[in-house]
Parts: sequence; structure tokens; C-alpha cells
Amino acid sequence: MRARIGLVAAIGILASGIASSTAIAEGPTSREIAERLAGAIRFETVSPEDPADFRGEPFEAHEAYLRETYPRVFAELALEHVNEYTLLFRWAGSDETLRPALFMSHTDVVPVSDAAAAAWSQPPYGGVLADGYVWGRGALDVKTGVIFWLEAVEALLVEGVTPARTIYLAFGHDEEIGGTQGAKRVAELFAERGLRLAMLFDEGGFMIEGHPLVPDRVTAMVTTAEKAYMNVRLRARGVSGHSSMPPRSTAIGRLARAISRVESHPMPARITLPVREMLEAAAPYQPFGRRFAFDNLWLTGPLVKNAFLKDDLNRALLQTTFAATLISGGVKANVIPELAEALINVRVLPGDTHDDVLAHLEAVIDDPEIEIVGERWGTSAPPASASGPAFQLAAAAVLAEIPEAVVLPGLVPGATDTRHFGEVADEILRFVPMQLEISERSGAHGRDERILIEPLARSVRIATDMVRRAAAGE
Repeated sequence: MRARIGLVAAIGILASGIASSTAIAEGPTSREIAERLAGAIRFETVSPEDPADFRGEPFEAHEAYLRETYPRVFAELALEHVNEYTLLFRWAGSDETLRPALFMSHTDVVPVSDAAAAAWSQPPYGGVLADGYVWGRGALDVKTGVIFWLEAVEALLVEGVTPARTIYLAFGHDEEIGGTQGAKRVAELFAERGLRLAMLFDEGGFMIEGHPLVPDRVTAMVTTAEKAYMNVRLRARGVSGHSSMPPRSTAIGRLARAISRVESHPMPARITLPVREMLEAAAPYQPFGRRFAFDNLWLTGPLVKNAFLKDDLNRALLQTTFAATLISGGVKANVIPELAEALINVRVLPGDTHDDVLAHLEAVIDDPEIEIVGERWGTSAPPASASGPAFQLAAAAVLAEIPEAVVLPGLVPGATDTRHFGEVADEILRFVPMQLEISERSGAHGRDERILIEPLARSVRIATDMVRRAAAGE
């Protein structure tokens, strides 16, 4: 696999290196891109949990801003509004035998409460450029992707590029609440129209300095799989009464014991294909002992697995995880409650199923008085392969710009809009070539969300090369 990555990169450089690098070398500066990203951040395009609270005006204003900022894209590509606010662009290719490629992102962001906003260093929707960063909601999750793909297509249109392969851009408006009105509907439209994608790129992977496996190089995480998202509700019922005469076991007590059992009895750990390919790709950059272990997982798999299980971040790559995130019960300090509930957020490892999750919970809770109700949100698309053409295309674009970079496949612990496209896409990758510092990777949804300005021009050159290669039919 590693040899194939190097070969594809070499072929890409030889075949298109002079023309491609010359064409995109004189692109916009990092500061110019930062200013355009900052402008997009200033629109409060929040997708609320309650649809009744949705406000369309910020999305309309945001689209108007993009239309003014990227005039060639809006003038020359066909634009379809899906459920009013999701933008679906089509750049028609000349070769109908080539299946299309889709580059995705989303325009919606999570809200920031007034109390949380007061703790930010910069206003969350201010789009401030300061201290070497662009600050605000969407800087990481993920208006950056919207800007990168639009920058790429705008630049190629200015060059006069005519695609052989049809290129789609899709920017959903409700990814943060499940994507049912945006990305899911786009996938349904493709199915209804008999379209099947050769490849799809969306958020989830990025470039990072200080990656734990390769700390001394820029590492591009072109992730090939993601976990599925699932909620499970636990309910315990009791008999209300005065707290001065409690029963031996209350609804809250039983619920607490159930949660404790779930936390202390995880599902079995496994090294899945995406993680195996990540370790194998990282092996050449490891000290001898670790390199031997990663290159010989057939022998060392149990040792590697045990080492990963000691760290919460790595553990999430090997197991279906359970997190108790919401709990409720009781109405007054001196009243025993009739009902107590807890919500368990589950991230399902590829290969495990929703039925596996429920069977595991039934077995480890082992209490007939605890009701277990699964609430599905969706399944994940099948894992792509690091030897597939979509991964190779992204790797070649990264290595053409950063020859010393390391390109790793892997697994996204969260869920993205790609889960809606499993039936209409050959290969699904999660990679937007934005560059983060290791300390900033948890900034999405958090306080002081921001992205470095300095690497933005390089990121856009990689994004442009990805779209160029896809459009050329690579």
C-alpha cells in the first residue's frame, strides 16, 4: 500500500506537476482567503435542535455573500436549492462514461449561548482575524470546507479548465442536527436520478502537525471510515413516596447502577481495516520496536490493541463507545421519583451493529426493571480502502504540495453527512485539507474555535489540485 501511495504521487507529479503547480502557484494569499472565510463566519447560520426555531435569513444572507465572493462559480455552474437552503452545484463534465465526484461541506454551525460567548476571546460570530488565526464558529466545523471547495472551483474556472468528469459541490444547511433536510435529500436526489458517484470528499480528516504517530511531520488524515451514531435511552420506574421512608432501591439508584455497569463493561475491542491501514502506513516513521509491531499486526495485534486501550482517544478507535450525556428524574428534594431516565450516546465501530449494541446493553445491565430503548440516527457508509483511487487522488494532491508529508488513512470517531451516501457512492473519504495544530483539534463546537491563517493558501492549493485531478478523470 505504501508503495502504491508513492507511485501515484510520482505519476501525478510527472503527468501534471509542471502545469498544475504553475497554474495554482499564483493563487490567493493566506490573508485573502482568511478574509473571505472571516466574512462567511459573520453570518449566524445556526441549525437549532427545534425546527420551529430555524431562521432562514442568515442562510440567505450567507448565500448572497458567497455569490458575490465567487461570481464565476455561481454564474457558470448549475445551482439547485435543496429544501431551500442546501446548495447543490453541478459542473458538467465532457465524458459521460466517468462517474461524478462530489465535494461536500456544510454551512450550518452549532449555537453559542450568551453565557458561553462571554468566555470567548473573540466574538463567536465576529469573524475576527487576530493573533495569526481566523476566529469564530465554522472556522473548523466547517465553513472552511465551503470556502476551500469554492476557492478551488473559482480558480479552475478562471484558468479555463473544462472538466472531463462532472463535479458536484454540496453544502448542507442542517448537518449539525442530522442532515435529514440537506445531505440526506441530496443523496436521495442522486438515487432518484440514477446517479452514482465515483468518489465523495467531506469533512472529518485534516492535516495536523504533532500527530502522536508522526509528531515531526505534517500528517494528512485522509480518513476512510467513520463510526455510526446512535442514542439509547435507559428508563427505570419506581413508586413515588416521601423521601423519609425510601425503598431499598429507587428508580434513580437502579439507573445509576445500570450506567455504572455500562461504563465498566465495554464492548470488545477490535483493530478494524481503517485502523490497520493507518498503522501500516505510519510504520515506516516509527522507532524499530513500534515499526515491527505495526508491520506485523498478525502477530502483535493483541499487544497493540492493549496499548491503545490505555488512552481514551486511541480507545475510541478500537471500540464501540458509550457516554452517558443526559439524565433526568425527580421533581423535589423530598419526593421519591416515579421515573428516572438517562441518554447514552453510542458511537458504533464499523462491524458492530445497532442490534449488537442493544444485546450488549441487555447483557451487562442485566436488570429486567431497566427499559432499554434504541433510537437510531443512521448507519455509516462502508469503509473505503487506502489503496482505492479516491484515497490515492487525495494523497497525490497532498504530496505534490508537501512532499515530506505523511498521508494516513483512519477512522473518524464522530459522524458526518457521508453516512447518507453509502448507497450512491463507490468511495467515501473524509478529508478537507485544512491544517491544525495538535492543540486545536478539539476546538470544533468548543470555546474559541479558530484556524491558523498562515497555512490557508497551501490548503487551498491542495483543495484545488484535488478538484483538478477529479475533474480530469484521475
